Amino acid sequence: MSEASSEAATPTSVLSDQPLKLGKYLLDSRLIVGSGRFDTPELMRDSLAASGSQCVTVAVRRERLYDRQGKNLLEFIDPDKYLLLPNTAGCYNAADAVRVAKLGREILRALENPGADWVKLEVLGDSKTLLPDPIATVEACKMLVDDGFQVLVYSSDDPIVARRLKDIGATSVMPAGSPIGSGQGILNPNNLRIILENLKGDDPDYPVIVDAGVGTASDVAVAFELGADGVLLNSAIAYARHPILMAEAMKLAALAGRKAYLAGRMPKRLYAQASSPETGVITSRPW
Repeated sequence: MSEASSEAATPTSVLSDQPLKLGKYLLDSRLIVGSGRFDTPELMRDSLAASGSQCVTVAVRRERLYDRQGKNLLEFIDPDKYLLLPNTAGCYNAADAVRVAKLGREILRALENPGADWVKLEVLGDSKTLLPDPIATVEACKMLVDDGFQVLVYSSDDPIVARRLKDIGATSVMPAGSPIGSGQGILNPNNLRIILENLKGDDPDYPVIVDAGVGTASDVAVAFELGADGVLLNSAIAYARHPILMAEAMKLAALAGRKAYLAGRMPKRLYAQASSPETGVITSRPW
């Protein structure tokens, strides 16, 4: 290999990557995986392991951390292996979301889990679309930031709302790829590009995480190729025919998509461009 090609093949920025920084936390894996919807807590445990994730989000609404069989989900999530991220899933107004966030903080403090002072904020607009209520989300985010929380905010893909959330102190804005549990993937990549440009323009390290709507591994790869810093998912693994295998696929897709983003894709062209040298050909073109 020539000296020039050797240098081109081994740039440090491509072969290495920094951990995902979320507030005071550093994560080597850029996947955050939910703990809900699995048929059994054992299946959840094995799927989490296969995903390679280091961070698991747990719903604490109504103080219930038990499955249908009465098993405590936290008994199947190793606190020495995973950082717990409490979420406010199922809340439809700012007051309820703040109350649930504080409940999650108390639960994790009692467990001495380091994730006690952060929260994934969800304030939903209705039960049919499960899209976020932008006004209530901004209101709840401000209250939680003022109370000392590091807030990761589930948001729509509206660039203006995303900017507002960052400005009031959100640790991370998490725009939806598509509605929760829909499996439609990223429906509006242009808006995601605008959000990334707006939020990272003056702060390249600000973390933007795609949250919701992922259906399969290619959706995860696309999110990272667009420049997202992380992906949060749950249903795509839990509802797969083989959740553990899908969890492993998500791990590999995250690695592939992130590396592709760091490598920088070739530009798209209207016409073909030969990959072989055009000099020294045996025959000439007939035109």
